[in-house]
Amino acid sequence: MNVKILKPDTTLYEGTAKLIQLPGSNGLFELLENHAPIISSLTTGKIRLVLDDDKEKTIDIKAGVVKGQQNEILILVQ
Repeated sequence: MNVKILKPDTTLYEGTAKLIQLPGSNGLFELLENHAPIISSLTTGKIRLVLDDDKEKTIDIKAGVVKGQQNEILILVQ
């Protein structure tokens, strides 16, 4: 999946990932390749990315939103 994680003033991550775990308003959820289209709010927590080489990356956030469709994931955070 192609992933962009943006703050108002900077890009936190731009690249690919096999799995994204997000802190949703109703709990943690994950996005995998070919996930159904989604728009969701995010709360304080960590975004966990499993990259294509199986390395992991985490990003702390305060809040945000995610939009995903056709393996293009856009995450806007504070």
